[in-house]
Parts: sequence; C-alpha cells; structure tokens
Amino acid sequence: MRNKQKWLAPSWVADAVFYQIFPDRFCNGDVANDPASVAAWGDAPTRENFFGGDLQGVISKLDYLQDLGVNAIYLNPIFQARTNHRYDTCDYFKVDPMLGDKAVLRELVRQVHARGMHIIFDGVFNHCGDGFKPFQDVMRHGADSQFADWFLARSYPLTTEPLNYLSCGGCVYLPKFNHDNKQVQQFLLHVGRYWLEETGMDGWRLDVPFKIEPSFWRKFRKAVKAVNPQAYLVGEVWREAGPWIKGDTFDGVTNYRLRDLIFDYVNTTVLDAEDFGYELRTLLAAHGKSASQMLNLLDSHDTPRVLTTFNGDVEKLRIAMTLQMTLPGAPMIYYGDEVGMLGETDPDCRRCMPWDEAPWNHEVQQFTRALTHLRQDHPALRCGMLTQLAFFNGVYAYKQQLEDDEVIVIVNPRESIRGLEIPTGSQHEKWIDTATGAPISAKEGRLFFDPLPAGCALVLTKA
Repeated sequence: MRNKQKWLAPSWVADAVFYQIFPDRFCNGDVANDPASVAAWGDAPTRENFFGGDLQGVISKLDYLQDLGVNAIYLNPIFQARTNHRYDTCDYFKVDPMLGDKAVLRELVRQVHARGMHIIFDGVFNHCGDGFKPFQDVMRHGADSQFADWFLARSYPLTTEPLNYLSCGGCVYLPKFNHDNKQVQQFLLHVGRYWLEETGMDGWRLDVPFKIEPSFWRKFRKAVKAVNPQAYLVGEVWREAGPWIKGDTFDGVTNYRLRDLIFDYVNTTVLDAEDFGYELRTLLAAHGKSASQMLNLLDSHDTPRVLTTFNGDVEKLRIAMTLQMTLPGAPMIYYGDEVGMLGETDPDCRRCMPWDEAPWNHEVQQFTRALTHLRQDHPALRCGMLTQLAFFNGVYAYKQQLEDDEVIVIVNPRESIRGLEIPTGSQHEKWIDTATGAPISAKEGRLFFDPLPAGCALVLTKA
C-alpha cells in the first residue's frame, strides 16, 4: 500500500486550466530590467530580439488570468540564458536578470498560491547553453577540464565547424549533457529539488525528455516527489505516451496526439466522426488512469497559432476548444489564443501579447472564458466518465458524467443535418444549451435536432 501511495498523481491537475506564458512576450511589468536593445512592444518577433516581458508583468496580470478562468500557469524557461526563449540555460540557480530575481519569483509563486492557483516551471535538463560555466571550462581546457565528461565530445579541442560535440538538434549553442555521468545526474537532481524548496512552485514541464534515458527520469521523479508529492511532472512528448506514464516516471505528457486527432477531425477532415470516436477511445485507453493528467494543448511556442492553422475560422476554433475543454485531461491555453492571436511557426508564434484591446477578437475571448468557467463549474468535465452517445458522418456526441452531474457535448464541423436524433443515456429530460440558455427537451431518452447546424458545438447541462 505504501508504494502505491508513493506514485499517486497530483490531485489538483484534473481540476486545472493551464495558461502557457512565454515570459519575454507576455507583459513588461518592470522597464528597469529591460535590455539596452529592447524592441518596441508589438514589433515583429525574430529569433534574436527581446521585448522586455518579465515576472513582474505576470504578477500584474494575475487578475486577468483568474477572470479568464485560468487556475494554473506554465512558464517557459526563466533561468539565466542568452536567448529570448532561454532554452540555453547558463545558470540553473539564477533567475534571468531581464525577468527579475529570486525575490520576484517567490512573490509570483506566493500570489499565485494565494489565489488558489498553481504554477510550474520549464526544466531544460537534456542540454544547457554554451554560456554554462562547466561547458565554458571544457571549451578552454579541453580534455583536461574537470567537466570534460559532463558532455559528449568526439575529440578535443571542442569546435563548432565542424561540430565535434553532441548538441540538441545540432544547435552549436545547446551542448548535450552526458547523463551517464553521476555528477551530472546529481547536479540536475539538485536543480529539480532546489526550485521546489526555494519557491514552493508546483512542478516541472520537462523539455525533450525522450532524448534522455528513462532511468534518469525515474530518479528525478523520486527526488522531486520527496520534496512535494503533489508536484506535477509533465514531459514534452509528441508521440507515444505509454512508456512515460507507467506510474514511475511522469504524471502526464503534452498531449500532441489528441491535438492531431482534433485537427484531423475539425480542420483537415481526414477523420469523420466515427473515425474520431474510435481514435479517441483508443487514445484514452492507452492513457488509462493518467488520462486526467495529460496536458491538452492546441498549440504552443513550437507550433503555429491554432487560429492560423484554421485559416482564421473562428467556428473551427470554437469546436476544437470545446473538445479540448470537455475531454479528459488538463486543457492549456497558449497566451493570446484567448483573444484570437495569429502567428506562423517560430518565431512568428511568439508575438507580443497585445494589451491594447483594439485587435482582440472578443468573440473568441467570450467563448474561451465561457468554456473555462463551464469546466470549473462541472466536476463531470474534470473527473467524469466519458460515454460515446452517437456519431453520424461529421457529428460526434458524448457525455461526461460524475454522479448526478451530467454534461452532453455535440459537435458538428461539417454540413447541417436535418432530423437527427441523439440518445442521452440519461433519465433526465430537461437540458439547457449553455451557450444560449435555451431549453432543450429529450423525449424517451433522445434529443431531436431539425436541423443540427453546420459548424456547431453544443454543450448541454441538466436544467
């Protein structure tokens, strides 16, 4: 029994609505820490420019996030680095001065917790930046460096042309750690514990974990959970989650598989409703008890903006977000998606958050907020049992139920259909369309639509 308790997933994640923040682009709350070459807020993003977003800016927008229905924050890397994305860590124990300092970070965590919210950091432990002092020592001293075995070099001295050391993605400024080295392991385990102890934050999103042997991550889990058993460990895994969610490694992964299914059903029409239902059930079965711990995303700093992928089609976005917010797992909003931000892939998907509301899409903001609050109001959407009710060509219907809380979801990204009947699987006859407040009655356990409109997403709750 003791061992089973040891591996229980964090209880708060199923109730979470996450919001991903790319710190340099979210909000500039303290101009005193801006770099000398800071770009004007809202200029076109490049892979080199800085805009001055910082931790004080995040603190200043906590009211905004809470009103949106967000109760968990995921911060992209915040430790000292040389790039605007900060996946090239130079000092794992120092907040980047352009973002603030440890005192500001502690205050951010304190204020987040005071609101009943949670916050996780981005852990970059596969590789460091070329400004990391041990790597700099190897650059200077080669094989004679005390840190030579911390990295994976083919020869010495280290060179970038040709590149003779292993790096992440072939990027010369991202040297990969040698995770077989016990000193490296102990260093990274210390980092994992340190920020939990120093700030009381709530877990780690772990960058490219598939590049490291799972045995390391099992050690990492033990180290982190010893500090806080409720810490959330979510791995950036784009494909098969199975090896990572056996109870001894991660609590969940970034659910790009679900994202692919939603896009193929809603956007490309590769999947009809029957196909989508089959693939969804297969995916949920594969995730098993970890389904509620998945991080369900539609985009991120590594992808085009979801509304750009949908060519600006707001109805498609509404359907996709309805699925995201009502299926098992913790939904995550990438900053600015709630106001209809656009952007192609990196660096365009990392534009500055427009705090001047003029360019906001208020329709998107309205249904995003409605969906997040609906999820918070209905435990069935967070911890319920999913039952498929019906499918017909493009129409897919399912129910989430937890005890007497029942929510029916009907989506139709295709053409209008007349004379459609959908079973409720419920004794209840009186339902309400949560978007309009209109009553909908079932007869003999079936809902009748004539027609069910094209491009619709209905969420029905008991009257």
